[in-house]
Amino acid sequence: MIDSNRLKEIVREAGRIAHSRWPGGGHDLQSWEKTPGDPVSEADLECDRFLRRELGHLLPAAGWLSEESADNKARMGGDLLWLVDPIDGTRDFVRGRTGWAISVALVSAGKPLIGMLCAPARGEEWLAVAGQGATLNGRPLRASTRTEFAGSRVPIDQLPEADSDLVAVEKPNSIALRIAMVADDRADLVATLRWGFEWDIAAATLIAREAGAEVSDAFGRPLAYNKHDPRDFGVLVCSPGIHAAAVERLAERAKQLK
Repeated sequence: MIDSNRLKEIVREAGRIAHSRWPGGGHDLQSWEKTPGDPVSEADLECDRFLRRELGHLLPAAGWLSEESADNKARMGGDLLWLVDPIDGTRDFVRGRTGWAISVALVSAGKPLIGMLCAPARGEEWLAVAGQGATLNGRPLRASTRTEFAGSRVPIDQLPEADSDLVAVEKPNSIALRIAMVADDRADLVATLRWGFEWDIAAATLIAREAGAEVSDAFGRPLAYNKHDPRDFGVLVCSPGIHAAAVERLAERAKQLK
């Protein structure tokens, strides 16, 4: 397959590159908005170039899909694909906050095989291999096993009135890190009701699933990767015991927003 130790070295080095530019470490950083409300920085682009080069050398047969690269649809002609967000949570990154991570997944036949998140500002390294479990800094993970929907912990800034029976917890800007919180039993539920890209969630959803969480789109359907349109409407990651209740809670809102 691939040299997993070399993969970890590559992702860690991308984390080091990003951390060396991070304003939270006192470094100057150039950043701008691709579109209103969608920031990008020189560190995003530098990490993207580094990962594309090194992962390409590691597995030349794999295609490439990244937030910061033009999408080449030739990726769909092969079995293997690197799905990369060079810095997930750029808003936190440029503001000097810790809620960002390097996100790398290797996908085969529409399913993640390997997922890794490197969050150097938090001292966290998350890793999962399909069928082999998930770890945080080498420690095996076990996801939330909550069975009662009311009282579920959700990484969010402020809960809507309709969800006042839930409990807000820390919310990193990185959706990947929020999903990983379910894998580490720091949260019970993460849900989005918008179109999102595969590169945001591929690594984290594998980590969550391998830790025992339930993973789906906002309607409760399975996620697939390396699609022509690399988006899904919403992601839902939670304890298996509350998944049905979460889908029911979100159903009407999801229909209205899609």
